[in-house]
Amino acid sequence: MENVVIIGSGCAGWTAAIYTARANLQPLVVTGTQPGGLLTTTTVVENFPGFSKGVDAGALMMAMQEQAERFGARVRYMSVVEQVDFSRRPLALVVDGREVLAKSVIIATGAAHRRLGVPGEGELEGRGVTYCATCDGALPVFRAQPLVVVGGGDSACEEANYLTRFGSIVYLIHRRDRLRAARVLAERTLANPKIQPVWDTVVERVTGGAGERVAGVALRQVKTGARSTLACAGVFVAIGQVPNTRLFKGAVDMDGAGFIVPVKGARTNVAGVFVAGDCADAVYRQAITAAGAGCMAGIEAERWLAG
Repeated sequence: MENVVIIGSGCAGWTAAIYTARANLQPLVVTGTQPGGLLTTTTVVENFPGFSKGVDAGALMMAMQEQAERFGARVRYMSVVEQVDFSRRPLALVVDGREVLAKSVIIATGAAHRRLGVPGEGELEGRGVTYCATCDGALPVFRAQPLVVVGGGDSACEEANYLTRFGSIVYLIHRRDRLRAARVLAERTLANPKIQPVWDTVVERVTGGAGERVAGVALRQVKTGARSTLACAGVFVAIGQVPNTRLFKGAVDMDGAGFIVPVKGARTNVAGVFVAGDCADAVYRQAITAAGAGCMAGIEAERWLAG
């Protein structure tokens, strides 16, 4: 029987593994099919403390894994949790077709970006297509260049305003004729002289140029059907995130969007089940906040087991 099973291998999962491993709990980490989590879809991480010149996202995740393993964490690489039963004691999980019993579980499955689903988006991800302005907006390749933000909610407005610090102009492309964001945020966005809204318009394709980087977007006006192109160096997709929590539906409490709801700290409504990272965070979605949540979950799991 396992003391702790950690589901997920992003910043939250590896940090939880470091803390529980240092507590001599020998945690089992189930990485999932995307080891390193969502952070590995970007290139350089410039806002993680301790790296004055930035750090390669893959290298950061590998360093976290090595640190956790050095303290005794065990890793099921590329393995997937297929089913959970939190109504039993011990807790039961099916991992790659085999049952695993655990005294405690830390859910750190993260979230996935909601995508446009248009040609060029996947091919140019990490080459100008990004889903986090806070993560990537300050990169040199985007400075003094025209940028595109797709979306019309709070996140899109926040991203557009943030990107005005770096881009020469920010085009805010929205499929409707008004923003869905909170009124104050929408007014601030529309008053910013560096933000140019493009109403009633959808992106049909992301186009590449020299160096296989983003060169522009192909657009369609939804009311008239007119098509046009817009040159840009970056496309920031801000149409929301989808938490990777479908596996836990009915097993732990979630909100209407599918994010797991902690009842206290990192504890869920199920004793012995803890949560950390983007699968419980619809607001900040940063590597450092996920790591902090992983620390909380690891400490709380250790104290719960001791009690």
